[in-house]
Amino acid sequence: MINNVFLVARREIRQILSMKSFWLTLLILPVALALGPLLGESLTDREPTRVTVVDRSGGAAAEALEARFTEDADRNQLRSLSRYVQRYDLQPADQPAPWLQHDRWYTSEDIASFRDAGGVEGAVAQLDRIRPEGVPEFEPATADYEFQPTPRSLMDKEGQEFANEAQALFESDSDEAPEIVVLVGENYPADPQIGLFSANQPNASFVTAVQETLTGDLRTRLLIQRGISANDAVAIQSAAPAIAVSTPPPGGGARESLLVRSIVPLALAYILMMSLMLSGSWMLQGSVEERSNKLLESLLACIRPEELMYGKLLGGLSVGLLMLLVWAGCAAVAAYATQGVIADLIRPALEPIASPGIILAIVYFFIAGYIGISVIFVAIGAMVDSMSEAQGYLMPVLLAILLPITFLLQAIIAGQDGLLVQILTWVPLWTPFAILARLGMGVETWVLLGSGLLLAISIVIELVFLGRLFRASLLATGQKPTLKRILERFTAKPE
Repeated sequence: MINNVFLVARREIRQILSMKSFWLTLLILPVALALGPLLGESLTDREPTRVTVVDRSGGAAAEALEARFTEDADRNQLRSLSRYVQRYDLQPADQPAPWLQHDRWYTSEDIASFRDAGGVEGAVAQLDRIRPEGVPEFEPATADYEFQPTPRSLMDKEGQEFANEAQALFESDSDEAPEIVVLVGENYPADPQIGLFSANQPNASFVTAVQETLTGDLRTRLLIQRGISANDAVAIQSAAPAIAVSTPPPGGGARESLLVRSIVPLALAYILMMSLMLSGSWMLQGSVEERSNKLLESLLACIRPEELMYGKLLGGLSVGLLMLLVWAGCAAVAAYATQGVIADLIRPALEPIASPGIILAIVYFFIAGYIGISVIFVAIGAMVDSMSEAQGYLMPVLLAILLPITFLLQAIIAGQDGLLVQILTWVPLWTPFAILARLGMGVETWVLLGSGLLLAISIVIELVFLGRLFRASLLATGQKPTLKRILERFTAKPE
């Protein structure tokens, strides 16, 4: 019997490997991994938004706006440097720098000190002297906004003519044309109305920053008019509490840590789902071709129906494991080649599956899930005579399997471990997906053992009853599988 099962399995493997769709599917992930970084770079908009401030009140408002956005850009650089140093545990030997302090909101004094030390260039020079091999270089963040001189065409325009000229600049598609124009009138601050013209819907943070800056400038001028000295007015306006910000290191937050730890478990559940759907459809297609080519009669003359079913299951499982190994190997190569942030993510992502017990659980639930669902496809293939007829059975089965899995994966990504996740853990059809996906959140030992035992019992029962259906369907070639006949075949015992 074993020899016949292996013979059928080898034939099933050769048949699937001969399909062009198999090789195209197998290459999808490697191609995606290769093109992903390139597409990510090309799709990322790193160009700052070009801004022009037309200040007809003397220039102080324009200077205040540019100073505000330049300060915000430097503060973002300090935050990026701080996270970079914290992520890779780097401590320059030079004098303490603001970006070495991780527990504060960077003030104007911190930003001034950062600029005096050479800004980003000075910080990168310090880091390059101590950066170990394998640690990626620091990539400075691109400023969100770039301030440009006022175009000559806007200088003498008023009212609607100004708006029309600004719109013409937006529509020119020139790399030098502004994308946002801010108009400060001659009577500012007596007339505090500010005009904002934009090629697209302006970012809410930009509008808020403009409003805050000009509000502060307006209040400072009003304080000076009330007899307060300029220095005192500026001090009053700039007074702010020193906020100490405490955040976990990169990858250490509860939400971020859960997502990182769930990367590999979720990928395993997704790969199991994908490989099952693909290899199941290939097995189904092979079974239909065997029936249409009258090969079943020749096969059944040499082997028993049970041997044919077990051989098909073994062949499909082998193909699925082959796909898993190839995809895992490609992912490992991609992670090793990229290093940097991806490599840093992989280390904590592998922690939930690093122990031998968890590895055994992954192998068990992957194989058990494959067998438990593949036998359904094999049974469908035994009942139908054409692919069009098979689709009528296949689509409801796929929907019944995939919809709960979709909700399950969404719940895991959201960090929820509610009633739906608990129910799917104990329903054998979805147990493998639920257990694999939950490994990043942590699964109790008794849940692993209990659900694994229940899954094993259900697979044995499934093999018995679907085996009867498979055998009876093969021997009843030409008969349409009505509901009554299907139920009769479930209970038909082998002679």
